[in-house]
Amino acid sequence: MLCIYIKIMASKKKKASKKKSSSNKITNREVLEEIIRVDHAGEYGATKIYDGQIAIFGKNSKLGKTIQHMADQEQEHIEKFNELILEHRVRPTALLPLWNVAGFALGASTALMGEKAAMACTVAVEKVIGEHYQEQLNLLGDDHKDLKKTISKFRDDELEHHDIGIEHDAENAPGYKVMSKVIELGCKTAIAISKKV
Repeated sequence: MLCIYIKIMASKKKKASKKKSSSNKITNREVLEEIIRVDHAGEYGATKIYDGQIAIFGKNSKLGKTIQHMADQEQEHIEKFNELILEHRVRPTALLPLWNVAGFALGASTALMGEKAAMACTVAVEKVIGEHYQEQLNLLGDDHKDLKKTISKFRDDELEHHDIGIEHDAENAPGYKVMSKVIELGCKTAIAISKKV
């Protein structure tokens, strides 16, 4: 009986020490650099998508004002990641010129397809970004609590944009399912490439 008791107590101590060590997790430098680099690139791309949509709808149209609200939040996000790039001395992605053109083209082309298609683009992009930010929150250790707060807030903004798109009838855009999958795949590919390049 004593032997069983000792084994149980040893097992409990191991579990307690594992919990303790995971709450004091330190973020690997390479992971931190990838997070900041890819988020900087993503927020840059997002500002360009909304620039493309506003170029088509105008700032003063009903939808243009909604898009401008989301664009203003994205501008806040990119400004923060501009600061973090410098603060943590992280090399930005070499593909910013590509994301500039691709983002604007995606925003403008979906806007040319109509309001529902533009909102479908928003839903697809923000779905991927919201999930991506959540994954990053799980990767960051306690040594970057401020960054975790920032990413958490930005994730909530992105999910708000997703919901705005749904409210604006995105799911009734022609070819919604196919368009969403293509845009989601494009976003996931851009994320994977921007982490490294």
